[in-house]
Amino acid sequence: MKGCPGPPAMPPFAEPWHAQLFALTVYLNETGLFAWPDWAQRFGATLKQHGLTKTLDGGDDYFTAWLETLEALVQEQGHARMSDLSALKQAWEDAYLRTPHGQPVRL
Repeated sequence: MKGCPGPPAMPPFAEPWHAQLFALTVYLNETGLFAWPDWAQRFGATLKQHGLTKTLDGGDDYFTAWLETLEALVQEQGHARMSDLSALKQAWEDAYLRTPHGQPVRL
């Protein structure tokens, strides 16, 4: 029927960190850190690897694979060390755990 709204649109990202990770990846590509075809090939390989043991649903498991790919890429290119990434993850986890519910997490 003309003029009737359709079903509500699903948000493009299920979680804020999914959107942030996507935006960071696009930014790094746009600044020339890596070529998108290289990214796509690597991400596809990671998805295939993860897909062998479980079905990816486009949620956390999809973006966990995305993060794994991005971390591996920046490490291989010498832009970050695993120890730096691990320390940063730990700092964020510590900040999250000490932040009262409902408050923004600050590193």
